[in-house]
Amino acid sequence: MKPDNKDGLNCTFSSFVMALVIGILATIVLRFFAGLSWPGSIFCGVLVAVVLGALFVWIFCRELPALGEVKAPGATSDAADTSAAAASAAPAAAAVAAAPAASDPKPAPKPAAKPAAKKKAAPKKTAKAAGDTAAAKVEAAGDAAPANTDFDGDGKVEGTGEGTKPAALDGPRGGTADNLKEIKGIGPKLEKLCNTLGFYHFDQIANWTSDEVAWVDANLEGFRGRVTRDEWVAQAKILAAGGETEFSQRVEDGKVY
Repeated sequence: MKPDNKDGLNCTFSSFVMALVIGILATIVLRFFAGLSWPGSIFCGVLVAVVLGALFVWIFCRELPALGEVKAPGATSDAADTSAAAASAAPAAAAVAAAPAASDPKPAPKPAAKPAAKKKAAPKKTAKAAGDTAAAKVEAAGDAAPANTDFDGDGKVEGTGEGTKPAALDGPRGGTADNLKEIKGIGPKLEKLCNTLGFYHFDQIANWTSDEVAWVDANLEGFRGRVTRDEWVAQAKILAAGGETEFSQRVEDGKVY
């Protein structure tokens, strides 16, 4: 709907008059309340009047479309989208109708069974622990070696009459015996046997001569040859001097017997 020329001129004139009044008021406010000089206040007032006049003309005097010409937004695009969707659906429907029934897809293959999880292998014993366990088992079972055996390798067959018996004690000195189990090769049973023969301390074993070792090897019933084989004398010398071996430390920690 287009306004006639007369209405347009009246609207424009009224808009600029209103803007001029506001510009004059702005000039007075800037001069007397803001302390601006007269030239500055007049310039700002004119600028305000011009800007507001143009704004009022654009707001109040522009052409408005007739009611019949107003279209709902998106109506045309919705119709076009509906037509396009119908056109694309028609070939797809025809293709489905023409497909024979025998063209059904084959059933999907069943997933392969998962392989059974492998059992974790039991942790292997360390060489030290295995050696200590073996020593304890041998000590508990005794020695099956025959009585007439050359334990010390001197070319002589040991017997009950070989060698010289070491000096023995009637009991431990001070009433307390050394823990002979700290010598690798001596377990609880063999310790009792040594005590029965009168051997209670490390220094006794440490001072045995080769002849005395031969006697003990031959007279350890069930454990013949163990003194030489397990090197008791060498271990006893370390322990008698106040030292310790790796095996004796494990015995003290309770990891062997």
